[in-house]
Order: sequence, then structure tokens, then C-alpha cells
Amino acid sequence: MLINLFYLLSICCFILGLKFLSSPRTARRGNLLSMAGMFIAVVVTLFEKQIVDYTYIVAGIIIGGLIGAVAARRVKMTAMPQMVAVFNAFGGAASALVVYAQFIRFPGFTDPATTVTIVLSLFIGMLTFVGSMMAFGKLQGLVPGAPVVFPGHKILNALLHLFVLGAGIFFVLDPTNHGLAVLAVIVLVSGIVGITMVLPIGGADMPVVIALLNSYSGLAAAASGFVINNYVLIVSGALVGASGLILTDLMCKAMNRSLTNVLFGAVGHEAGPVAGTAMRNVTRYTPLDAAMML
Repeated sequence: MLINLFYLLSICCFILGLKFLSSPRTARRGNLLSMAGMFIAVVVTLFEKQIVDYTYIVAGIIIGGLIGAVAARRVKMTAMPQMVAVFNAFGGAASALVVYAQFIRFPGFTDPATTVTIVLSLFIGMLTFVGSMMAFGKLQGLVPGAPVVFPGHKILNALLHLFVLGAGIFFVLDPTNHGLAVLAVIVLVSGIVGITMVLPIGGADMPVVIALLNSYSGLAAAASGFVINNYVLIVSGALVGASGLILTDLMCKAMNRSLTNVLFGAVGHEAGPVAGTAMRNVTRYTPLDAAMML
């Protein structure tokens, strides 16, 4: 009972923090409240699970804290989109790893609601991780910033999604039969989807994509929360997912883009005079060229 009360306090901090972030005057207070909420959630979770050995946990906190402190001090404001992209990537990867580890620890999951959530968390988490790293590469100049397209790109995207759907159905119907192998395949293909999603998007449109991937990272966290029965993870993930999607929609309207085209990896490819001019600057590759570039 006491643990749930602390979780409720943490959730209230998240909601109030998000509210305060809506204004520059109160944004600092919102950040502090959100930080306090996450600190409460982490401490309560560690005590609830009665962990025997805290060695790796303490090491992770120290290393992660140092990386965060250095990034906050040294990253320039002009490079903030890259840093957000990397943080989105880590959030998606963390959700996928938690779910995969949970299935390894308790391989007896047979409830359809749980197995469907496992597939969704792995798919969205790995798509977010790889897609966000691709966005970081484009903004940082490690990958060509111009849209990269090749013949059959949309067909390949559709086939990859259908493959993940088929593998997910196979896993849900019989999670005990080669379950880990099927999940590993879903992770691999989801990463490829992350690449094919971001490749055809130009560097100037990356902020929109990063906002969308931020929403995806929240959805992955919420899905993993359902798997491990953690209310704070469910609520915080839902908050990030919803706010990220709203931000994406607002940015699309501000940049005269279509949210549908963002979802299908076609930002900047809309029909019209402006888009026609932009398409002349699109770099077209063969599939082999794109693979060698990566």
C-alpha cells in the first residue's frame, strides 16, 4: 500500500512537471518536479523488488549520471536535437531490453494480452533505437543529410512490417515454441524498419522525426510497463507518447507537413510546387548503394 502511494506521488510529479513545461517561466520548476518524480520511482522500485546485489545498479547510476552531467555541460544548444535523438534511442533500447530480459527470466508467458505487449514493446523499442541513431547520424553529418531513396523503398517497408506482424502472430499463438528465437528475429527486422523509415527523410525535417520518435519511446516504455506490471512506467510512458505525438502534430502544421506522411517515412515528399523543387535535391540510390553507405 505504501509503495503504491509513493508511485502515485511520482506520477503526480510527472503530470505537474509536464504542465509547468508548457511555459518558459515555469519550465525549470517542471524539470525539477519531473526529476524528483523519477527519483522517487526508482528508489521505491529498487526497494520493492528486494534486490540482493546492488553492485551493477550502483555502477549504472554512476556511469549514467556522469554521461548525463558531461552531456548537459558540453553539448551546445545548436546540437540539442542530436542529443535528444540519442536519448530517444537509449529509451527505446532500454524498453526492449527490459521486455526481452523479462521473457528470458519468466519464459512461461502464455496470456495473449502479455505476449502481444511484448511484441509491441520490442518492435517499437528497436525501431526507436535504430531510427533515432539514424536521425542523429544525419544531423551530425555521419550519414548523408539528403533524403536517400531507392526503387521499391515503400514496397520494402510494407514487406518488413508484414514480416514483423506475421512473426508477432506466430509468437502470440505459441510463445513457448522457439519464443526467444522469434523475438530475436523481430528485434532484428524492427531495427531494419528504423533504418528504412529515416533514410528517405531530409536533415531539415529531422526535428519532426525526432519528436515522433520521442513519442515512440514513450509508447515502448508504456508497453514494457504492462509486461513487468509497473504503474509508473505505464503512466510516464503514456505521458511521453501522448505529448510527443501532440508536439509532432504541431510541428507538422508549423512546417506545412502531413502527419500521415511522417508516419510512413515520407516527410518532404508531398506533391506540389515546393515539394517538386525539393525532390530535385533528393539523392537516389540503388539498394546496394544504400547498404554500402550504412
